[in-house]
Amino acid sequence: MFYYFDYRYFLFAMPALLLALYAQWRVRSTYAKYSQVANATGLTGAETARRLLDAAGLHDVRIERIPGELTDHYDPGAKVLRLSDSTYSSYSVAATGVCAHEVGHAIQDAQAYAPMRLRTGLVPVAGIGSNLGYILFILGFFINSFGLATVGLILFSAAAVFAAVTLPVEFNASGRALALLEANGLVTPQDYAMAKEVLDAAALTYVAGLAQALSQVLYFALLLSGMQRRRD
Repeated sequence: MFYYFDYRYFLFAMPALLLALYAQWRVRSTYAKYSQVANATGLTGAETARRLLDAAGLHDVRIERIPGELTDHYDPGAKVLRLSDSTYSSYSVAATGVCAHEVGHAIQDAQAYAPMRLRTGLVPVAGIGSNLGYILFILGFFINSFGLATVGLILFSAAAVFAAVTLPVEFNASGRALALLEANGLVTPQDYAMAKEVLDAAALTYVAGLAQALSQVLYFALLLSGMQRRRD
């Protein structure tokens, strides 16, 4: 990769990389800490999710167990909330927060929350753009094709747009999760504070993802401006 030999790349990438590493450490350490703390209700993550879904009138949303740790997600296409091994049968405060967060996504889907619908629509665009755009930009840079590199940068920028749209979706889901837990009497004040700490740590990973995407786009834009100056 040509930019590994360009010191400017590290100036752009290093802050975002350090933030990403810190975010990953924080979410892992916070989750590990509160996965050892039993919640006050005595409900598993799956039981908590079911209660919250039913309270929101989402009786048709199914809950499935999937392998892994922190692989929890809501599938809007299948209307399924998938909980990882680490949360499905866990009685921990961490599991309570994570499962409630995914229920927040299910409610967003049911209410046609605009940022979530936009993010869902951007998934294929971001996937194609981040891969094809990267290839086209590098190819254009090496053969000195300003037009091809520009198309590559535009396509690659879709990943940054996707990361930006993801932020309000994730923050809103976490806000809904905490409000749902409190409204349904599923957390004590102490549990609420601990669950919030877990969700705040998880949210930081999305901030770091956006920072990384933007740093890459800005670096490519810098290279593209250099190509333009050489053309002029």
